Amino acid sequence: MAAMSDTLENKLLDWLLRGQAISLTGASAAAGTGLTNVYVALFTANPSDTGGGTEVSGGSYARVTVACSLANWAGTQGAGTTTASSGTGGTTSNNNAITFPAPTANWGTITGVGIFDASTGGNLLLWGALTANKTVNSGDAGPSFPAGSLTFQIDN
Repeated sequence: MAAMSDTLENKLLDWLLRGQAISLTGASAAAGTGLTNVYVALFTANPSDTGGGTEVSGGSYARVTVACSLANWAGTQGAGTTTASSGTGGTTSNNNAITFPAPTANWGTITGVGIFDASTGGNLLLWGALTANKTVNSGDAGPSFPAGSLTFQIDN
């Protein structure tokens, strides 16, 4: 079984979420910057690596847009960092709070979170189960992930 090197993990996360170009030693191994934005979604039934799951809908729910930048997603060397990734764990987290709109209807029990490449539809890029499920009802404050609390790991 093959595994990604720390270098590749760092380059992929910086490209996917942090708006950085991939630059490797080989002249043919360069890629432009990644996405301009990613869209954070909530699930009431978690997806799998092949997709699926049940995303929240209705009641003023909308995916939250997060610009892909060094300022918005931490480098793999630690939470809150804003320089190119240099860590060894393949993990990134949000550098700023990610807050959803206040629900105007019951959203149900939130069990997971995902990152998509579009505000509606699109491709699921990353996903994870919440450490604690959260019931969200009409009139509640919009769910929020404080800085450093939403983590994604691509380490294998």
